[in-house]
Amino acid sequence: MLATENTSLVSKEEYLRLERVADTRSEYHQGQILAMAGASRNHNRIVTNVSTSLDVQFRKRDCNNYSNDMRVSIQKGDRFLYPDIVVTCGKEEFDDQEIDSLLNPVVIIEVLSKSTEAYDRGLKFLYYQGIKSLQEYVLITQNPKRVEVYSMQRNGNWSYHSFNDISDEISLKSVNCQLMLNDLYIKCD
Repeated sequence: MLATENTSLVSKEEYLRLERVADTRSEYHQGQILAMAGASRNHNRIVTNVSTSLDVQFRKRDCNNYSNDMRVSIQKGDRFLYPDIVVTCGKEEFDDQEIDSLLNPVVIIEVLSKSTEAYDRGLKFLYYQGIKSLQEYVLITQNPKRVEVYSMQRNGNWSYHSFNDISDEISLKSVNCQLMLNDLYIKCD
């Protein structure tokens, strides 16, 4: 889970200055800096597997995927979060000239762990909903094997689909990609 790193409020500019030279990642929430927890081996394997699958599908397309270290700026820099995987298509927009705080993700993927699941399903998803470009939010459970996809509908509501059969194919319609559930868990315990 997240732990408070600094109890005094800091500006967005000070956070970015500190974060760009830090050895570990921290999120920023309206002046508060929150340290991020480390990830398990299975968590890292799933991120690698998803990222690899997306990268292969994006090779000849105007889409990119970034894992772990691409910061997302929300609400004009009121919050800076680190998704496990973020996907863009078309022209990427950034918070400043450093090109390390993305403004316009199309898909965000989070791999759930016991310490972050409630946050990823709750407040973090709520924060992500403030991103106008976001079309799909994907949650991947480490154990049991399950993928949940929230998709933005034309009416502004989010639809929900769950995949838990090892032979399921997950379609990310906003970026025209398919993920095989079984492939996401390759080399996991």
